[in-house]
Amino acid sequence: MKKGIALFAAVLLACGMVFAGGSAEQGQEVYFLNFKPEIADVYTKEVAPAFAAENPGYHLKVVTAASGNYEQTLRSEMAKSNPPVIFQVNGPVGLEGQKDYAADLSGTSFYGLLADKSMALTLGDMVAAVPYAVEGYGIIYNDAIMRAYFALPNKAVAISSAEEITDYATLKAVVEDMQANASALGIQGVFASTSMSAGNQWRWQTHTVNVPLFYEFKDADPSANTVVTGLAASSISFKYGANFKNILDLYTNNSTTAKTLLGAKSVDDAMAEFALGQCAMVQNGNWAAAQILGTTGNKVASEDIKFLPIYMGIPGEEDYGICVGTENYLCINKAASPEAQKGADVFLTWLFSSETGKKLVSEKLMFITPFNSFSADELPADPLSQQVSLWMNKPGLTSVAWTFSAIPSEEWKNRVGSAILNYFEGNADWASVENTVKTEWTSEWNIKNGQ
Repeated sequence: MKKGIALFAAVLLACGMVFAGGSAEQGQEVYFLNFKPEIADVYTKEVAPAFAAENPGYHLKVVTAASGNYEQTLRSEMAKSNPPVIFQVNGPVGLEGQKDYAADLSGTSFYGLLADKSMALTLGDMVAAVPYAVEGYGIIYNDAIMRAYFALPNKAVAISSAEEITDYATLKAVVEDMQANASALGIQGVFASTSMSAGNQWRWQTHTVNVPLFYEFKDADPSANTVVTGLAASSISFKYGANFKNILDLYTNNSTTAKTLLGAKSVDDAMAEFALGQCAMVQNGNWAAAQILGTTGNKVASEDIKFLPIYMGIPGEEDYGICVGTENYLCINKAASPEAQKGADVFLTWLFSSETGKKLVSEKLMFITPFNSFSADELPADPLSQQVSLWMNKPGLTSVAWTFSAIPSEEWKNRVGSAILNYFEGNADWASVENTVKTEWTSEWNIKNGQ
């Protein structure tokens, strides 16, 4: 008998899914097709029982797709008589493939929790998908060094804290004055090494370039998702190329490392420089917190690790925050019964706004959420996760959306990275960088789209 059960379980795994919940449970079923196998047990053993206990009349059924098989499993489950009512898409491209199933979420309580409504995915005027876990990146700074700078009697700027830096002109003035006072501040340079060794250029040819691409695609169609606009763009003007140059020059002209040596520097080198107090700033994301705090000899206190946006001098940038994005969006299946759709909203609202749900999200699921229902002490404990939430919820600011998924290929990134390194090393001028950005975009877009 045990052998037969094991064989049956193996068949289910081979089909790419693991089930939890059952028809024996009473009340309205809420069927959730989970994308993340690594937290499947949290959903089945902790989230589902807690939801049922606090919401009589509902029970959660969880099916978890095997790693790498979500799209296949979703197509299969959608064709059944009892399809999932909650499912995941990975962004605009994934949504396009499931647009016939996505319900309008604009009137749901779940969508109402979203702090920055611009982060939702839309189909025309319809809100089709809501992000539930996000990451962010920007300029990480050591506030202890910043406070030391602002306390200098001879500082050349009128502001008195890093929080007052809201545009490129102010950032540049502060950075260049800090560099002039590097000895007094005990640093080797304001910025950590702009790492350009093989495999370490992603911070610039993906993350930094995201900013000018975001603004260019936003200008092209202000009402559209910038990734959608970018995916359709067979060419780009690189309208904000000079602004891209601004920030790269600021990084490298006020650095711990000479430009000619950057080709040998890694991300690990840069993060170690920051952790050891050799610099005041470094561009990276919230995932870097553990690396900073875990560095042997780390000199940066957790409470001093903070974010600034990547300012470049683009008009209107003072109205935007750090770069925040996700590949984790939830949809409600409009083909499910009205009762099931209501149950989906009840579950998602409970998970992301009730005291029990929020505790499970922050302590067990470990999500940085984009919802206004979470206070700072209900977030993952690391300082940069808390900073991401802080920036997402700053009044009057909109996050710079992750637009780099519109980049046509990895080859484009590699060629742009090589062009930037040539510029840093003095082997090419900036015009050659901009030319590479534009010509390689068209070339790689044509290849990708069969042109």
